[in-house]
Amino acid sequence: MADFLSTNLGLALIIAAQCLLVIGFVMVSLLFLVYGDRKIWAAVQMRRGPNVVGVYGLLQTVADALKYVVKEIVIPAGADRTVFMLAPMISFVLAMIAWAVIPFNDRWVLADINVAILYVFAISSLEVYGVIMGGWASNSKYPFLGSLRSAAQMISYEVSIGFIIIGVIISTGSLNFGDIVRAQDGAYGLFSWYWLPHLPMVFLFFISALAETNRPPFDLPEAESELVAGYQVEYSSTPFLLFMAGEYIAIFLMCALTTLLFFGGWLSPIPGLPDGALWMVGKMAFFFFLFAMVKAITPRYRYDQLMRLGWKVFLPMSLAWVVIVAFFAQFQLFGGAYARWAVGG
Repeated sequence: MADFLSTNLGLALIIAAQCLLVIGFVMVSLLFLVYGDRKIWAAVQMRRGPNVVGVYGLLQTVADALKYVVKEIVIPAGADRTVFMLAPMISFVLAMIAWAVIPFNDRWVLADINVAILYVFAISSLEVYGVIMGGWASNSKYPFLGSLRSAAQMISYEVSIGFIIIGVIISTGSLNFGDIVRAQDGAYGLFSWYWLPHLPMVFLFFISALAETNRPPFDLPEAESELVAGYQVEYSSTPFLLFMAGEYIAIFLMCALTTLLFFGGWLSPIPGLPDGALWMVGKMAFFFFLFAMVKAITPRYRYDQLMRLGWKVFLPMSLAWVVIVAFFAQFQLFGGAYARWAVGG
């Protein structure tokens, strides 16, 4: 058996099994994320939420997914059929393949590449094409306007996220997520993590992640009244399901990035307790809880407020932080907290 696994076919089977394992984890998590999102929102509004299909309504998401799958796919008469069908597939596939470089434990990653952050940036930058293609292929003014506004929103906040991550890269000296997590492994547990030295950027990153994934209070692409649900208004059935699944997967990816960049990834918050994948998944679930709470308790921004916040507040602050972190790292101030590459984590 060992000889077979060392052959090209055996290695291909191992890689395929690893890919299926990650895909399975993400898709099963997706079911519980949608369920948790609805339950949290219902609890804030003093409602029951899903409670009929399955125990405590746990199978409600499965029932909704089946409903979308068996419904008829309606394509507008004037739409570009090829692009119309490609757009939701692109949104879903790109959101999924970004998980290839996300480590769940030390060396538990599909592709342990040295430029993992650049890979995630490349994938997230391409996701805007699914939105633009969906709005344009519908051959309707409302979806097209919605796709343009959504693209502008996603690009605007990607800039801030990029500069925020540059600060973490400067402190670590690596673009590899595993190296970033290992740099946060210190004797002080959770106080050794990057959330403390990079505290101002944690809030900016979280808010930018909300805008990047079109979550409230920045859910203008889907919820702005004059856009009639934005770029996906002409979609139904499985294509609409793929758009929604891609959006939730992207949200969960942002939770994973927050965990890896600022909160120690798979590291235990208490010295002496064993590290492991459960810490990683638990932290991701906690940040999704925060995403859901923000959705439930915050009013929606106007579009001009959204763009002003991104370009006039977040961009200057993140740029200034890059300069500050570079200064602290160069002179190894604050005990080398901003220069883990020099002091060994």
